[in-house]
Amino acid sequence: MSVVEGDLVVGRHVTIKGEGTPPRLAVSGVVECGNGSVFQCSLSAESFEGEGDIVIEGDLEVKDRIEAEDGHLIVAGGVKAKRIDVDRSLTVGKDLTTEQVDVGGSLAVKGESRAQDIDVGGRFSTLGLVEAKTIDVGGAVTIKGGRVDKIDVGGSFESLNSLEFRTIDVGGAVKLTGKNSGGDIDVGGSCRVDGDLTFGKIDVGGVVEISGSAKGDSLDIGGTVHVGSSLQLSGKLDVGGRVEIGENLTAQDIDVGGSLKADSVSASKSVEVGGSITTTLGVSADSVEIGKRGEVKGQIRANQVIVGERARVEDVYAKSITMEEKAQARNLYGERINIESDCHISGEAQFTESLRTERNVFFAKTPVKVDKLPE
Repeated sequence: MSVVEGDLVVGRHVTIKGEGTPPRLAVSGVVECGNGSVFQCSLSAESFEGEGDIVIEGDLEVKDRIEAEDGHLIVAGGVKAKRIDVDRSLTVGKDLTTEQVDVGGSLAVKGESRAQDIDVGGRFSTLGLVEAKTIDVGGAVTIKGGRVDKIDVGGSFESLNSLEFRTIDVGGAVKLTGKNSGGDIDVGGSCRVDGDLTFGKIDVGGVVEISGSAKGDSLDIGGTVHVGSSLQLSGKLDVGGRVEIGENLTAQDIDVGGSLKADSVSASKSVEVGGSITTTLGVSADSVEIGKRGEVKGQIRANQVIVGERARVEDVYAKSITMEEKAQARNLYGERINIESDCHISGEAQFTESLRTERNVFFAKTPVKVDKLPE
């Protein structure tokens, strides 16, 4: 068969061969076919309706709609339609082009995927780039990369190449590769990026790992953060656990429950760390607060510094310095210094306005009031 004027109705377990090289079949109307139908050709029609398992060994192109009920639709070539509805699974050997595709089970595309909306109940995978407004998948997604406005996935999402996005909302894990840019990311589990990332807000319950550099608005992470290069934020870094930055960290506010490590740490407002801070170039902020038993390696420069009980710091430069009970410091340089009981200063203490001390404070050198503090 090569041309059908009107509709084509095919029964169960029927094989249809097209004509030409490569073989084709053109139907001006609707194609209806039953379970076990095989088209040994490319097929074009006004619309396509199938029931059960159907195989098309070429391309499938319809002007209106593809509907497949209670089965699997396998197309060796490309698929093009205005709308696609498949109950169980759809396999596409080349490119997929549609306004909307809705698959109850799994969708697998070996070429590129271009759609307004991709809605899959189970798994969506494609070996080519994706151009879509929305991807809404209940299970797992693996794509090559591309451009997607909204990504909403219940399980895991992986992009194997650079991705542009507006929002990513994933219940499980996210993995990105290459240069990635977009808006907000909300992940219940982990977010890993093998490359660079530009973003809006990131909210992750577990772990964030970025091998390259990262630039965005804010990070709110329940677990740990690791960035191989620099992390630049216009807003807040809020991390429950450990933070490790390969180069420089800049943000408006920094709040870390565990430890913080970077070449340098800079905040336009505040730095508050419950555990330790390790830097080579130091910490600078409007205010810095070190939690109980915390430790800072590297100098601190701020307007206000609070060193928690039993915490240890090295050199502090600030307008106001408070050392809580049993805290330790090497050198203190401040306008106003307040030292509580049982603190230990192993270097020198210089001040320009006032020095207040409680009982049993140890100074290796006598504190000195000066006209100007060292820079």
